[in-house]
Amino acid sequence: MSDPNERIMHSISTGELERRWALAREAMREQKIDYLLMRGDEEFLGGYVRWFTDVPARHSYPYTVIFPQDEEMTMISVGPTPPGEPAPPPWAVRGVKKRLSAPYFATAHYTHSYDAELAVSVLKEKKDALIGLVGKSFIPMNFYEYLTKHLPGATFTDMTEPIDWLKAVKSAEEIELIKKTAALQDAAVERVRQTIRPGLRDADLFNEAAASVLKDGSEQQLIQVGSAPQGAPARYQQRHYQNRTIREGDQVSLLIEVNGPGGYYAEIGRMFSLGLPAQEMVDALAYAVEAQEYTLSLMKPGVPPGDILAAHSEFLGRKGFRPERRLYAHGQGYDLVERPFFLKDETMTIQAGMNFAVHPGAATDSLWCTVCDNYIVGPDGPGECLHQTPKEIIIVS
Repeated sequence: MSDPNERIMHSISTGELERRWALAREAMREQKIDYLLMRGDEEFLGGYVRWFTDVPARHSYPYTVIFPQDEEMTMISVGPTPPGEPAPPPWAVRGVKKRLSAPYFATAHYTHSYDAELAVSVLKEKKDALIGLVGKSFIPMNFYEYLTKHLPGATFTDMTEPIDWLKAVKSAEEIELIKKTAALQDAAVERVRQTIRPGLRDADLFNEAAASVLKDGSEQQLIQVGSAPQGAPARYQQRHYQNRTIREGDQVSLLIEVNGPGGYYAEIGRMFSLGLPAQEMVDALAYAVEAQEYTLSLMKPGVPPGDILAAHSEFLGRKGFRPERRLYAHGQGYDLVERPFFLKDETMTIQAGMNFAVHPGAATDSLWCTVCDNYIVGPDGPGECLHQTPKEIIIVS
């Protein structure tokens, strides 16, 4: 049997998992929920599965987790039929009573009910159960239809909101891991600073940043790089669009959205200039930093994020920039983008212990400039910036 300490990159403590389970079961008792059910198939937005299990779902191979109020969990994964050994291996799980698997794939439509059949075999053990769905957006239609058809006495309700509240407020252990993520992102920005030069492609900067964060313990990476000559917006570009060659005088945007030890996300965004930047870019970054500081000044416990979004957009208008159309600030944890969101429809409020990425930008027809950093909210508002990289244009001469 393998030693988990030898195999796993970084484990959350069992005490931390037990804290989460206790909070979830308290919420279940309040609403008389018999089971929580969740499903995830990737790591960027797979926080529900990992929050309950400390196991990441990856590469479109879904995990289903059934969390009872009064006993240990069941995990369902892509794998062999019995007597084959289901994933994850027994040494990698805690609080799991039963592991089940079947060879189901979204690309083979006739397997679409295999995991749902296994879920029904567990959920039917309790007659007329009240089942709380966690993260309904991640549960496929055919999976849900199979459950409702084959569990005629069961009642389904949405438990996403109460679990989102529990996930959003971080423990001391989680906050320490988030700080380690921010540190490895700072190191990656420094590596790019040391290697960027004319003649490299945007993709080469991606490779440098990825090598740095992988070395320091990141498990999942989203890195965006965009370059453009002065007078044109240098927006972030995804990997597929990173073939442009960087030239002398260009401006370059870099966004490092990766998780770190334990799977916690943060993100840092900085602007580079190969040679002296145009004054327009210098002014725009100053406005972006000022906008970030303005948002942070409003982030007090109890404040609705939608109110801050409206104030931020009004601030940009006063400075002559376009109103904010993006999601310019949001929570982070096991999910790269986690509630609360700075959107007008967000129902959660700012609370102490939340981790936020704040990335306002200044945009015109001729430029795009942004700054991005993480902050933990305290009793009186955000603490110190988790990133140590200066909030300035990084000039490469």
